[in-house]
Amino acid sequence: MKIGLLSDTHGFLDERIYHHFKDVDEIWHAGDIGSLEVVDKLSAFKPTRIVYGNIDDGSVRRETAEYLSFTCEQVDVLMIHIAGKPGKYVKRAHELIEEHKPKLFICGHSHILLVRKDPHYDMLWMNPGAYGIKGFHQVRTALRFQIKGDQISDLEVIEMKMRA
Repeated sequence: MKIGLLSDTHGFLDERIYHHFKDVDEIWHAGDIGSLEVVDKLSAFKPTRIVYGNIDDGSVRRETAEYLSFTCEQVDVLMIHIAGKPGKYVKRAHELIEEHKPKLFICGHSHILLVRKDPHYDMLWMNPGAYGIKGFHQVRTALRFQIKGDQISDLEVIEMKMRA
């Protein structure tokens, strides 16, 4: 299963994402979508899994989830927008990690791309950074990776100039 992962679009969807995600099986969006238009465009392109973020209004929240816990291949995945980072999780994220015990934990919010192993929970933590144009980040980012059986591999970083 090939995955395209992005976050923090804030209502902006660079059309080049269709090229970068053309070979993925699913697109996962880790919140701060910004508009139903982004949800609709991504969902029309590929199967999606989307959580809402703190900037998302009621219309987006009605179409998405606060968090998702699911299995992809043989990997238990947990995705929520605001989580903190390994060793410094916010309370809600910590509770969900304890409850669901994921092998892959995904969040957004910080606008900083970072992938790290969390040895305390024996899980891989991913934040794809921000793909939108609102925020302090200097480069827009997304991730592509593969899940095969119980293995997560072939991680690729997609970097885009700040303006389309």
